[in-house]
Amino acid sequence: MRNNEAAARHHRLIYLLNVAQRRLQRWMAAQPSSEVTPAQAGLLFILGKQDGVLMGEAGAALDMGPAGISGLVDRSAAARLVERRADREDGRAWRVWLTPKGRGVLAQAKTDAAAINAALTEGFTAAEIDVVARWLASVQDKFPRARDSED
Repeated sequence: MRNNEAAARHHRLIYLLNVAQRRLQRWMAAQPSSEVTPAQAGLLFILGKQDGVLMGEAGAALDMGPAGISGLVDRSAAARLVERRADREDGRAWRVWLTPKGRGVLAQAKTDAAAINAALTEGFTAAEIDVVARWLASVQDKFPRARDSED
């Protein structure tokens, strides 16, 4: 079932998506329990699943270019959440590892994310959330990241 153009215009999807993203980012950053930015939390989640990932792999998982992931890792390292180490097999490559502080902040970020996800899904059925998740994932497929873009 496809939406016709008139219905798609009526929903103002671009506007709603942008406003929702900005409000959620601001709300998350303003929480007293939040020691990290949403981007830093994303990096911690990745490292929580696989510590010691290559910076390029972390950037790809976060949909960031080389400059974006480099800056994020720099800020996270300055906050003592992660450390960067040279790859043993390729001296040009860098891997990112969680620090003990980063592990503690990751635990809090997981708790915070569960609460936010509960708030986001409140009032909706599981089937409705499945449709929203499918739609949001389709945006990534329909508008792939440009290979040469920097974040």
